[in-house]
Amino acid sequence: MSVSATKMPTLFISHGGPNIVIDDIAARHYLEGLSGLFPRPKAIVIMSAHFEADGVVVVSDPKPEMIYDFGGFAPELYEMQYPAPGDPDLAGRVVGLLGEAGLEPSTVGKRGYDHGVWTPLKLAFPEADIPVVQVSIDPHRDAAWHYRAGAALAPLRDDGVLLIGSGHITHNLRAYFGAARLGRSVDPEMPQKVKAFTDWFAQRFAAGDRQAILDWKEKAPYPADNHPTDEHLMPLFFAYGAAGEGAHAERTHDSVEQGFFAYDSWLFQ
Repeated sequence: MSVSATKMPTLFISHGGPNIVIDDIAARHYLEGLSGLFPRPKAIVIMSAHFEADGVVVVSDPKPEMIYDFGGFAPELYEMQYPAPGDPDLAGRVVGLLGEAGLEPSTVGKRGYDHGVWTPLKLAFPEADIPVVQVSIDPHRDAAWHYRAGAALAPLRDDGVLLIGSGHITHNLRAYFGAARLGRSVDPEMPQKVKAFTDWFAQRFAAGDRQAILDWKEKAPYPADNHPTDEHLMPLFFAYGAAGEGAHAERTHDSVEQGFFAYDSWLFQ
């Protein structure tokens, strides 16, 4: 893999549950080696599927705390810290770029790191010494809107800023927990539906078919089976848009857990 030394790539990460930081799974080990794929960033701007808002909201908090937005996991996860600083100046620039793109951003002065932020960053950048600015998704907006938000921030790449979308390539927790509550097995067709969905994205990215990708709900196979709600896929379009038109896409990880929970991650440049 060759990444430009003068311009940062953009990333989409399937961040898993918070237990990814302690479980011995392939996705964890991928994230632990993530920083070796590109030069050290000067700062990170990350859109997490767990930060939902009306429109696009930028966090200007200089010292974000922790958000343990999960229940029923190992006690040690609730003690973990990720003390990376925020960057109010960079947040201001993010707001400016989004505003120039007509996206009418707003800011929030205090918000901690949800697990869509701190779990992958704790694995990839454990020193927690790179400033982080968080950006929200809007669960009521579509792929094209999130692509626009990413595209607006593309100039930051020239200044060594790493733009990350943190979500999940598939996210049908209902299939898992619903079956578990009823004492049943997960739908035996789910692995095939997941593979068809993730392979479709790989094929469309390889073809550079941006319009089909943005029309995923109409064009991709089994969209509702893989995403009963859309929020965990929206960071993919943010990362894709931030790479600019004609971006090359590389699937840098594609493990599957429990037979159907896909952890595909993508690097765009």
